[in-house]
Amino acid sequence: MNIVLHSDDLLLIEHWEKALNEKYTLVDDIDDLLDVENSIIIMNYSSCSGKCESIMQRLVVKNKVLMLHRTPSIETAKIVLKYGAKGYGNALMRDHFIVAAIATIKENMVWLYPEFITSLIEDIPMKEVSDSLNLDVLSSREKSVALLLKDGKTYKEIANSLSITPRTVKAHASHVYKKLGVKDRLALALLLK
Repeated sequence: MNIVLHSDDLLLIEHWEKALNEKYTLVDDIDDLLDVENSIIIMNYSSCSGKCESIMQRLVVKNKVLMLHRTPSIETAKIVLKYGAKGYGNALMRDHFIVAAIATIKENMVWLYPEFITSLIEDIPMKEVSDSLNLDVLSSREKSVALLLKDGKTYKEIANSLSITPRTVKAHASHVYKKLGVKDRLALALLLK
């Protein structure tokens, strides 16, 4: 799948180019962008000039859109996802997030900036963990990681709390997801909250 970049901000284009480890096409004109097909389009929300919803409705018919924004918000995330974007995040996020977003979108899944996932998890109302949910399948360390993930903690926060590395937290989280049959932090939080 082709990668296409569009922004009226050259600094953002340069930032995105540094993150990409694959070929891409740069499309300057919004009208030319509407002719693109079978691509992942990475675009700056601000370059839509207030017409993002109508532009996105046309783009998502034949493409997958990763909308990036210098001032991201949950409200804007909801809007762009409603209109068919497959991802939304901070336009200046670190390179590995851009790479992760593209990989997620290629797998036909939706990608959100991790800060938004944490915010969504924190908004889930608490409930008692169901007796039918068997956490005994988890090791004690996996259980600790799972409960901290449920509370919306980042890998780094969990690592500091448990005196382990973020990489070890990621490995434990992966085992937790597999053992409990969930795909990600949000699904885990929904299961445990």
